[in-house]
Amino acid sequence: MKADKYTGWLVLLLMSCIFALPYSVAAQARPTSQKQLDIAAARAERKAAVGQNMYLTPSEAKRFWPVYDDYEAGMDRIEDRHIREIKNYVKKYRTLTDDDAREKLEEVISIQQARLDLQKAYVPKFNAVVSPIKVTRFYQIDNKLRAMVQCSVAQMVPLAQPPPAPRGGDRDL
Repeated sequence: MKADKYTGWLVLLLMSCIFALPYSVAAQARPTSQKQLDIAAARAERKAAVGQNMYLTPSEAKRFWPVYDDYEAGMDRIEDRHIREIKNYVKKYRTLTDDDAREKLEEVISIQQARLDLQKAYVPKFNAVVSPIKVTRFYQIDNKLRAMVQCSVAQMVPLAQPPPAPRGGDRDL
């Protein structure tokens, strides 16, 4: 019985990530109203995955969801920043200057730090509404979902290209 629950949980997590990523990627090429619907659907899938795996009592759920919604709103702002960073990078990854590369790396690290800072800031807020075991469980679920999405995003983002080789007599021998 436990193996079935565990398998179901993994399938649910994978499905929520699979649904979330195409919505966010496909949303880039759609009109604004369609983008909003796609993003809302992805967020609903994510929230459903969290809800199905937290095993909250009705009393816990009443206290947990407002904190979760605030947390997700903060993460959404960070993810919007990450999407802007990726879009800017993709426009010029073939022609990056050293300054561009430094700036990109600083922004990526800053985004990662912002995620971590938000996670840390919410630990006491979640601890105030559910047990430490359920807070740990939430962060495990959250980290797994984010890792799967980040893995998919990383596979799509091209690596920085080296500068073009000089032509003609300017080559170093």
